[in-house]
Amino acid sequence: MKIDYLVKMANEIDAFFGTGADPAERVAAVANHLQRFWDPRMRAQIIAHEAAGGAGLKEHVRQAVAQIAKGAKAS
Repeated sequence: MKIDYLVKMANEIDAFFGTGADPAERVAAVANHLQRFWDPRMRAQIIAHEAAGGAGLKEHVRQAVAQIAKGAKAS
């Protein structure tokens, strides 16, 4: 899948959860959504993109993706 599309989708997920949310809760909600609903290949692509600088990702999305990456390494 094109990374631009994944970035757009991840940022839209952040916007959905962002309204009035505590920043930590917002990051956790985005990470949870990506873990539960994204295909492992999509998660791997967004993790690699974030590790390479994360161009276009909103800050809360970058934090959520980094959180997922840490969990993937721990497994």
